[in-house]
Amino acid sequence: MLAGHIAVGFFGKRIAPEISLGTLVLASLAADLIWCLLLIAGVEHIAIQPGRTTQDSLVATNIAISHSLVMDGVWAALLAAGLPFRRSTRAAGLLFAVVLSHWFLDVVSHRPDMPLAPGLEPRFGLGLWDSVPATLAIEGGFWLLAVVLYARVTKSRNRTGTYSFWAGVIVLTAIWWNNFAGPPPRSDVRTLGISSFIFFSLVVIWAYWMDRLRLGLHGSNSSIRSISSGRI
Repeated sequence: MLAGHIAVGFFGKRIAPEISLGTLVLASLAADLIWCLLLIAGVEHIAIQPGRTTQDSLVATNIAISHSLVMDGVWAALLAAGLPFRRSTRAAGLLFAVVLSHWFLDVVSHRPDMPLAPGLEPRFGLGLWDSVPATLAIEGGFWLLAVVLYARVTKSRNRTGTYSFWAGVIVLTAIWWNNFAGPPPRSDVRTLGISSFIFFSLVVIWAYWMDRLRLGLHGSNSSIRSISSGRI
């Protein structure tokens, strides 16, 4: 679930406008960024098998360090503790929840391959991505709502902020569509990990950029508010 994860970051910006959108998107994609690094290092494993679409062809055989519920809780705690939130437990709590939301959203979209913790066999998944109409209605609707809400509560500083925001939304929507309806990947697992890490990193950079180019309405943008005298 790509669009759904980024949507959580957009919703988080509405709840806590003092947090940079980039930080919120980083939190929402933290599990995937860690997964890419572990995949490249050969610590975690997926298998690419013949299939009609990208989702059909990817089988998660070992992703418990990056994507289990318990480990996502660990990554959430580390991220929330590592940022300057000494005076805002609400902001730290929100970041924790955004990181942890990754597991629950993946349970909705994935087939049963989401573990509770390393070493535990039961795996969960409702298989939303097996149905294109259901994915369009549920994840697509969630993504659309998040984009519209963020666009309504922020205002572009200039044309660059407007064009780059909507261009980013279009690109992300196209890649999201390809994830569950596109052809199987042609690259090997390590190359997939590298390309995915670059992509997720660019999404986070884009989100930080948007935070600088778009002002929150009523002076709520994190560019003009801070916590502990530092930008988050």
